[in-house]
Amino acid sequence: MSKKILLVEDEKILVEMYKSKLEQAGFDVVLALDAEEGFVAAKKEKPDLVVLDILLPKGNGISFLEKLRGDSEIAETKVVAFSNYDGVETKKKAFELGVEDYLIKTNYTPQELVEKIKTFIR
Repeated sequence: MSKKILLVEDEKILVEMYKSKLEQAGFDVVLALDAEEGFVAAKKEKPDLVVLDILLPKGNGISFLEKLRGDSEIAETKVVAFSNYDGVETKKKAFELGVEDYLIKTNYTPQELVEKIKTFIR
């Protein structure tokens, strides 16, 4: 059975590129374009891992994490923050909320992201 990834990202061109790469690697991919949609999808789909942008419409990655961690059904879901926002306080808060890692988009090719994700869900 393939692992399910929820990709919460608002830049459509990145969504398509990462979705394609993740599917090629054998993952089932669920998409959400904002924080609210992401939370609804996380509740419904129960993904193995969430790849979460931090700067999002209708909330942000931190508010998404707070809601996720506060919901007993999905609180244990693994999350990797994946953003170009590199604010120290935001990164600190993300780690306090239990992200597996905080990756800066410009430092990773799509293939490198796939390899990194594979280290978190086997």
